[in-house]
Amino acid sequence: MFEGFDEFDVPISDGTIHGRRAGHGPPVLLLHGFPQSHVMWHRVAPDLAREFTVVATDLGGFGDSTCSAGFSMRSLARQQVEVMRTFGYDEFAVVGHDRGARCAYRMALDHPAVVTRLAVLDVVPTGDAFERADKEFALGYWVWSFLAAPAPIPETLIGRAPDVFVNHLLDSWAATDAFPPAVRAEYIRHFEDPATVHAICEEYRAAATTDDAMDRADRGVRRISCPVLALWDPAGAVAKWYDDPVALWQQWTDNVTGGTINAGHFSPEEAPAETLDRLLPFLRP
Repeated sequence: MFEGFDEFDVPISDGTIHGRRAGHGPPVLLLHGFPQSHVMWHRVAPDLAREFTVVATDLGGFGDSTCSAGFSMRSLARQQVEVMRTFGYDEFAVVGHDRGARCAYRMALDHPAVVTRLAVLDVVPTGDAFERADKEFALGYWVWSFLAAPAPIPETLIGRAPDVFVNHLLDSWAATDAFPPAVRAEYIRHFEDPATVHAICEEYRAAATTDDAMDRADRGVRRISCPVLALWDPAGAVAKWYDDPVALWQQWTDNVTGGTINAGHFSPEEAPAETLDRLLPFLRP
């Protein structure tokens, strides 16, 4: 995986960000979702690197990145901006999936001069999700409540069987088996580390408090100024629970397009060709 990519660990003010970089052309930052790491981009990053300088990172506290403090999306977004500036990129496009998409749109709100284009895969904004939460949400997105429970409950339970936890999420949220054994093992490896599990739980606790409050305060007040592309699973939660995801994103930006992509929740791994077909025209200058 990631042939031709350079691996890096960049020190930041409150941790270290791990990732890979390759390619030439305009910079594009790839941010992963849960329960994954930057490895989730292994089927699309090489093709993107033919036209772009691709930087794929682990979010602070996830994967092989570390984070000593500050688990809100505002903090995680700032960390990623620090990394890109270390490489000399003051402006760049961002593609985020799941939790990475939440980091990406917060980055676009907090750093409008930095983010040139924003693609969000299979999410609606955190504040909107909590505001519309109901029984279906509670049962379907049970990890939002489980991981946000007081420490050390989720940390302890996940630590007893990290493989069961990760495999269940991959198998129940995907439409196909798109995870080779080596990829599954990589995702499980991170959940065998108590520090990583704790950091991830802290991020979900921040989502239910700080992130939700920031979104509610910003909705209708602050706007995402760059073009936005929203893509989602046609049979997944975003499609089932929200009548028109594009209209929901229009509350945050005047320039959004989007639609479904023929895959489960993990489109970059389940449908890499279609994912690229949607991303490449959007990312090109």
